[in-house]
Amino acid sequence: MPIPATEFIWFNGKLVPWEKATVHVLSHALHYGSSVFEGVRAYETPRGVAIFRLRDHTRRLFDSAKIYRINIPFSAEAVNEACRQVIAANALKRGAYIRPVVFRGYGEIGVTPKIEPPTEVAVAAWEWGKYLGHEAEEAGVDACVSSWQRVAPNTLPALAKAGGNYLSSQLIGMEARRLGFAEGIGLSSDGTLSEGSGENLFLVKDGVLLTPALAHSVLGGLTRDTVMRLARERDELRIVADQVGAPTWARNIADATAHVIGHALRLRGQGQFGSDLLHMTAAGATSW
Repeated sequence: MPIPATEFIWFNGKLVPWEKATVHVLSHALHYGSSVFEGVRAYETPRGVAIFRLRDHTRRLFDSAKIYRINIPFSAEAVNEACRQVIAANALKRGAYIRPVVFRGYGEIGVTPKIEPPTEVAVAAWEWGKYLGHEAEEAGVDACVSSWQRVAPNTLPALAKAGGNYLSSQLIGMEARRLGFAEGIGLSSDGTLSEGSGENLFLVKDGVLLTPALAHSVLGGLTRDTVMRLARERDELRIVADQVGAPTWARNIADATAHVIGHALRLRGQGQFGSDLLHMTAAGATSW
């Protein structure tokens, strides 16, 4: 179903009606993928709505923009305040999904135009439930290992959360759905595990928390970082962030706990892994 409209979107420095937040069809980002964005969750708490690691999300937004040499005409604090404004202005008291996006707008045509197109900045927020559906929390989901691999580190920078990078994710996700799965898992260019179409991967076995290293075309997910921090603080799991071969994953997952986490979802559960199938249960919604 379409994104549920709220009343306002913060667009280039001010709140505008949802339907007025428009861009030109010849905007650079629409043709060449030159956008960076974040997906931020805000949660209802007894003290009001709380935004999960907002400053860290905004820092990553600015880092992504620097990688792609997109100049953001606002300060990080201005973007943080915009996120707060769209929550308040739209009365999203039960929490929300927040989408800051920065993109090259309408200007000269061409992949690298001589005159830099203007940079547009927008922040929208709306209520968004569980990414894979409410039934996934109890019944779990089926995921396949995709025939599409993630981009190699020297082709596109996986550490940047950029619009164009997600064409790879779309191929992985669309193939999975075409084959009847809820989600797809991509391997890195060397055949080791990388990530899902929009999630990081974890395996817990024998007191070890195993996850692919960032060098394996992995986005540095903030929930990934949070999970690793919590594990260190509890001192219950030894953390190994390294290459994880698909055969190793398949061999160990039958009696381990598999997790896939992303900004729009958090997956957890007892895993079953065949040649191309992973079954997991889902719970909650958090951050990639």
